[in-house]
Amino acid sequence: MTIQRSPEELYRFWRDFQNLPRFMRYLQSVQVLDEKRSRWVADAPAGLTVQWDAEIINEEPNALIAWRSVGGSDVDNAGSVRFLPAPGNRGTEVRVVIDYIPPAGQVGQFVAKIFGKDPKAQIREDLRNFKRIMEAGEIATIQGQPRGTCKKREV
Repeated sequence: MTIQRSPEELYRFWRDFQNLPRFMRYLQSVQVLDEKRSRWVADAPAGLTVQWDAEIINEEPNALIAWRSVGGSDVDNAGSVRFLPAPGNRGTEVRVVIDYIPPAGQVGQFVAKIFGKDPKAQIREDLRNFKRIMEAGEIATIQGQPRGTCKKREV
């Protein structure tokens, strides 16, 4: 995803993990425990929640954040987000890689897809939301908008 902001701006916003629920719809909260560790709470299928603690395992200011979950997590996961200058001075390319083992193994992954929680699709949507926040300052929605009916016009 290419975003019309500098790597420094994007990194700074993402590195404040408490910002992540603003654009990652499945996240309920991220609590920063210390400089390297954080506690995550996320929605799961069937109205359940999952929780895990994560630690930063590699960090390059303005370029990379890599993490992994720590023992006792509901969801074992690891991943990284990279912020790369886009060619032609067109902003920043943001690349996210996440590996995880869903609760209940393959069955949990199948159930998650049924409930619309396909991880690849969710990450793409999260990145689109991140782009919206960083470029426009908000995620525009039609929620709460009045809805009318269209009548066929006779000519």
